[in-house]
Amino acid sequence: MNNISFTRAESVEGAVDKAATTEEQVRFIGGGTNLLDLMKYRVENPDHLIDVNRLDLSEIKAIENGGMRLGATATNADTAYHEEVEKNYPLLSKAMLAAASTQLRNMATNGGNLLQRTRCYYFYDTSTPCNKREPGSGCSALEGFNRIHAILGESEHCIATHPSDMAVALAALDATVQVTGKGGERSIPIQEFHRLPGDNPQIDTNLKPGELITAIDLPAKGFAENYAYLKVRDRPSYAFALVSVAAAVELEGENIKDIRVALGGVAHKPWRKPEVEKEFFGKAASPKNFESLAEKLIEGATGHGDNDFKINLAKNTIVRALTEAIEK
Repeated sequence: MNNISFTRAESVEGAVDKAATTEEQVRFIGGGTNLLDLMKYRVENPDHLIDVNRLDLSEIKAIENGGMRLGATATNADTAYHEEVEKNYPLLSKAMLAAASTQLRNMATNGGNLLQRTRCYYFYDTSTPCNKREPGSGCSALEGFNRIHAILGESEHCIATHPSDMAVALAALDATVQVTGKGGERSIPIQEFHRLPGDNPQIDTNLKPGELITAIDLPAKGFAENYAYLKVRDRPSYAFALVSVAAAVELEGENIKDIRVALGGVAHKPWRKPEVEKEFFGKAASPKNFESLAEKLIEGATGHGDNDFKINLAKNTIVRALTEAIEK
């Protein structure tokens, strides 16, 4: 690990000003549950860390639109077990409790959860080529062991997946990420926050340099009655998803009034197609329609050898999650 300098931020303005004015490579640090690992493996080599834990960003509260604001430095555990989150956004609570381990959830922050980086084997192995770690060097996963890798939205430069469970549920709920930088405050819809790899897989999000996540806003509609989070993985705990599905349904009798499906473990970002979901508004909440929806959601999926099985697994997981959602 390189020698680093460290600052404990006393204000949001001070944190973003320090990040914007220094010529050093700077990272904000909250729980550090991913960043410190990346530094140990020498994947990330910041010159300076800005500790944001003492900033007034840990509150979880109701907001004017009837939704909730999740502070960026609130822990995953405090968020998942928050009474109002459990009551009004059980899909989010369930997804967050499916992630990592108790110890990690007690440390990991909400902002950091969105910023965690892929768990691609080659990304962590600095002896191998990786376009995400070293742009232009190549993607070892394309011809390597790619069982956990993407089947949707990938490019010739990267087939890594985003590891967050929280982000998948937030995508289904249409959350908004609040950020602050030298240019002021702005809101980023969660579906626009993360990026597909394209020609620049080293860039994970649409944050501008030096911007700090301050909160995540949830809309009033939480789908508290009919929802499911299904995570398929190699072992029942402390494992990342091969495929995960956040399913939320609003029923009108036996028909679909509103439906949301977001997938994890299959792409560089949570995968959702609102235009496909809308095709099923007003249709029966039936296995046949769920199968049709699943087919359309993963249209164009491509396996790379070891992960070919994910295509059928994703279809089946979508149908099962939706079935569980309407049976609540």
